[in-house]
Amino acid sequence: MEDVVKVASYICRRYELEFGARIDEMKLHKLLYFTQRESIIQTGGPIFADCFEVWKYGPVLLLIRQKYKEDALHEELSDSAQAKYKAVFDTVFESYASKDSWSLSSITHGEYAWRQARKKLASDMVSHELIQTDDIRKDAERVKVRHFLYDKIVPLTQIGY
Repeated sequence: MEDVVKVASYICRRYELEFGARIDEMKLHKLLYFTQRESIIQTGGPIFADCFEVWKYGPVLLLIRQKYKEDALHEELSDSAQAKYKAVFDTVFESYASKDSWSLSSITHGEYAWRQARKKLASDMVSHELIQTDDIRKDAERVKVRHFLYDKIVPLTQIGY
């Protein structure tokens, strides 16, 4: 598994290269969440061991929150890790990086993992409950099935159905 600070640093650097601006903190947390889920889909396991807290507006990693505020997300993800997770990062960036933070928050609120962790909390309640990686796995399976079905449907539309 990779160091979450290095993964976050990679996402920050790539975002700045692709969009010409510093990623906002909320979007960073959401892209980290989607990276974790996509890693489970594509590799069968999480990319990092850290667990998200289930905050009001979606998943948050406290260590990354602190490092972001300190402008301390400048660690290098190894070339081998970048190569290993290239497809994961590419999928996350293609699917989510251009969306605004509030849209990403809405998406994470629809995730089983987020809803499970918040099920006993009022919608406006602050919480430090953890999102279980096994619950993210359940979301990953759901998304994996959706992608499989989509891939089957798209060719049908191309032949006139």
